[in-house]
Amino acid sequence: MPQTFKVLGQSNPTAFTNTTLYTVPAATQAVISTITIANANTSANANYSIAVRPAGEAIAAKHYITNNNVVQSVDSIALTLGLTLGNTDVVTVYTSSSNVSFGIFGSEIT
Repeated sequence: MPQTFKVLGQSNPTAFTNTTLYTVPAATQAVISTITIANANTSANANYSIAVRPAGEAIAAKHYITNNNVVQSVDSIALTLGLTLGNTDVVTVYTSSSNVSFGIFGSEIT
């Protein structure tokens, strides 16, 4: 059966807090095609970080796929990744502003 791409997670996290954007279900793998970052603040840039934690490990420097990058005010970024995740892997996001939202798109494979 062909796999379809869908929204796997969306979040508008609290500033300065590691937040789970997506957890791969047990007995499933996932292919992440794109992660979007949008800054709705009209006057301030924001920093963001994204980490992939294998099997939900405690976050560590080695897990970051992007760390402390900037999204401009009233702008968005789309990271096209093609990232394959195993069961129970966790995508964690962090931002310096509560005006930043994240979306993750891909396909789950059972």
